Amino acid sequence: MVEISAAAQGYLQDLLAKQDDPDVGIRVFVTQPGTPHAETCIAYCRPGEAQPDDIPVQFEGFTAYIEKRSQSYLEGAMVDYQEDRMGGQLTIKAPNARVPNVGPDSPIEDRINYVLHNEINPGLASHGGMVTLVEVIDGNTAVLEFGGGCQGCSAVDITLKQGVERSLLEQVAGLVAIRDSTDHSVRDHAYYR
Repeated sequence: MVEISAAAQGYLQDLLAKQDDPDVGIRVFVTQPGTPHAETCIAYCRPGEAQPDDIPVQFEGFTAYIEKRSQSYLEGAMVDYQEDRMGGQLTIKAPNARVPNVGPDSPIEDRINYVLHNEINPGLASHGGMVTLVEVIDGNTAVLEFGGGCQGCSAVDITLKQGVERSLLEQVAGLVAIRDSTDHSVRDHAYYR
């Protein structure tokens, strides 16, 4: 899963030792996994902050909690620490973080992001636009946000209803509704005004 070098473990031990609670660990996860915008993250994980399905991995002096949803995207990931003249830098290399890994059993967020980034956004890019998933509420409603040329565009309702919504509802099993959370009063870069 995630390999943490000896140098990185030492750095993390020192960092965690400075926290006010000796049971603080780290949490490793990928935001927007399987998309071009994926980011691999390490954050403090205070007692009670780990999710019920996180995978705890014990290292000398601390516990790393691996987000279950991110597990397949963290295969082959390496956390390292290199000292330099400025002190040092913690680096995370996760070669699979941006690789689409979507199947019928994937979380609904991953399936929505796959359709957005591989089918919908390439079309919107011709107008300088894009759409991103903000969150999924009630397990079946996608909250989206338009950006670029789509924000404030007078044709956004047509794009949403006839393009984005139709594609997502047809292709993502279990998705029943789409909501737009975009502030369309900002029209600075709108494709159609």
